[in-house]
Amino acid sequence: MKNRIFFSFLTLLLGVVAVSAQQVTSVLEVLDVSNGQRTTVREFPYLIEAPNWTPDGQWLIYNSRGKLYRISPEQPGEPEEIHTGFATRCNNDHVLAADGTRIAISHGTKEDGQSRIYTLSLTGNEVPRLITPMAPSYLHGWSPDGKTLAYCASRKGNFDIYVIPAEGGEEVRLTTADDLDDGPEYSPCGQYIWFNSVRTGLMQVWRMKADGSEQTQMTFDETRNSWFPHVSPDGKQVVFITYKKGDLKPNEHLANKHVELRIMSAEGGEPRTLLELFGGQGTINVNSWAPDSRRIAFVSYRLSDSD
Repeated sequence: MKNRIFFSFLTLLLGVVAVSAQQVTSVLEVLDVSNGQRTTVREFPYLIEAPNWTPDGQWLIYNSRGKLYRISPEQPGEPEEIHTGFATRCNNDHVLAADGTRIAISHGTKEDGQSRIYTLSLTGNEVPRLITPMAPSYLHGWSPDGKTLAYCASRKGNFDIYVIPAEGGEEVRLTTADDLDDGPEYSPCGQYIWFNSVRTGLMQVWRMKADGSEQTQMTFDETRNSWFPHVSPDGKQVVFITYKKGDLKPNEHLANKHVELRIMSAEGGEPRTLLELFGGQGTINVNSWAPDSRRIAFVSYRLSDSD
């Protein structure tokens, strides 16, 4: 659990991956899950993370060095900064509203450096609005009707899943398991929240009703730790990232690891591996399905010695 706070804090302060004397190259890519075709959008000589695909399919939004940017996946020119006002410590937990007009962000406030959730217009023409006064809070989901945000938060030393009205209000705790529940994301129908939980030993993918009832384990892999399930816009498939058992603790989501992107039916069943890559933290923290439910965006990384 402490790892989650540490890596968000590190990302906000440095905006780079510091591994001895090594530097990172971030490769923003698109994968066609129907045929395995892998396409590079752009390479960056610094850390970028967590691409979102806008609902109109025209842009990929990502975070880097505390700020948000957008780039065209089809004709990638120079990235354009999305103005977020005072919120210049954005981490890799950012989500778009279903209509594409607003974005919710997790930002490390200057008072204590802890992550809190804000919303603002995607045009950037307004001051970010604080939604979660309590911290740390890490955003992951926005309900299809636009009324509710879902997030992971630590309250009294335990990380659980919470929801809160998108306009602000009283938060509601949905999970109570010991250790870490994380990555809550709504299904397109709004009836379910998908998440990952370490409650059975290894990190596994789970699903529950939007009110927190019927918490159901969806993956049963004893060789991998599974994180951040993302449901396709048509509601049929779920993509998630996995770490090999033993490469880290089950409640850790580290950078610079050999990982897999896997896919399964939203109804359950045996997942299959889409690809193996060098990545982890930052690769696919948020939903990055294209509107066509055929492609996903993700970030892979390369490390090199610095001079």
